[in-house]
Amino acid sequence: LTVARLDPRRTGVTPERIRLHLESHNIESRPVWKPMHLQPAYAGARMRGGSVSAGLFAEGICLPSGTAMDHSTVRRIADLIREAWPAR
Repeated sequence: LTVARLDPRRTGVTPERIRLHLESHNIESRPVWKPMHLQPAYAGARMRGGSVSAGLFAEGICLPSGTAMDHSTVRRIADLIREAWPAR
């Protein structure tokens, strides 16, 4: 599993922007898993903590990964991520 955390205030890009750009090129990525305390089934349930997992969910993206990925695939994904980054 390869996960990146992007703070939009510092990077100028959101994980959703990256996800949608990759998707437009038929590359699957996903948000980081939604914490239990944010899921509807557990609304109102007592919990402790939660700010770290909520932050990871808000700012994280699971990128494609696996042992079958070759260098050219990794390079293509990296290039597409750079394309989605706002110009500075």
